Amino acid sequence: MNTFQTLSEFHKFCALPNPEHPLISLIDYGQVNYQTIESQITWMQSFYSIGLKRDIQAKVRYGQQEFDFDEGLLSFIAPRQVLQFEMLPTEKKPSGWLLLIHPDFLWNTPLAKTIKNYEFFGYAINEALFLSDKEERTITDILLNIQHEYRSNIDKFSQNIIIAQIELLLNYAERYYQRQFLTRKINNHEILVRLEHLLDSYFNGEEAINKGIPSVQFIADSLHVSSSYLSSLLKVLTGLSTQQHIHEKLIEIAKEKLSTTQLSIGEIAYTLGFEHSQSFSKLFKTKTNLSPMAFRASFN
Repeated sequence: MNTFQTLSEFHKFCALPNPEHPLISLIDYGQVNYQTIESQITWMQSFYSIGLKRDIQAKVRYGQQEFDFDEGLLSFIAPRQVLQFEMLPTEKKPSGWLLLIHPDFLWNTPLAKTIKNYEFFGYAINEALFLSDKEERTITDILLNIQHEYRSNIDKFSQNIIIAQIELLLNYAERYYQRQFLTRKINNHEILVRLEHLLDSYFNGEEAINKGIPSVQFIADSLHVSSSYLSSLLKVLTGLSTQQHIHEKLIEIAKEKLSTTQLSIGEIAYTLGFEHSQSFSKLFKTKTNLSPMAFRASFN
């Protein structure tokens, strides 16, 4: 596996001149020529990269997901994430831009902390951001502004101006992701259906008894998406977080058992994954304003 600690190392691997700035660089993707004879390339980098690419004839594995770069899209990679490229034979010439940002460039700026709040740096690659032509132009303009600034005479304002442009780019990306969540209704609907089936199966089977209440990470892994992506998607579609969905399903099944069975409160709590019935009763009252006993009594 190739490991790139510096932007210079990555430039060299791409057969490009040394970066004009050691900590930030905008690469014309059409000029990239990976220095390897292998068709499959794996690497880990110590810097952020934001890619706006077209006609990249490759399969990319990122985490457990694959994606074909056959459309214009924006992708985000954080430091120490492993990527695997399988280059495919093609006569098409790739195009686009790749912005590299070393974490050292962000030191002593608010973005050093807040960049971790942009959840798309943790998204699986198949959730990369598809852009309209207008959106592509907006992002490209910002990228070129960043390049223009670090190519100019560096002064005490340069870093702040570049940081502001990076933040602008990230905020536009966040807007576009929200749009993508809302417009990709078929995929989104499928995840909601799978979530519903997963929770039904978990709480109505033996898993809750054996494993306890499912964690957000367990649910995300079972649906093959990242936990941050799932929570963002559910918030946009339903207004509820993943944790809230788990609790809503738990309470729904608890109500059914309280109203249709003779199981004791302790037995119901046990079947739903609680170690202590007091914890179940507390959550139930928080969600319904009634104790389990009071809810059951209302049906008699």
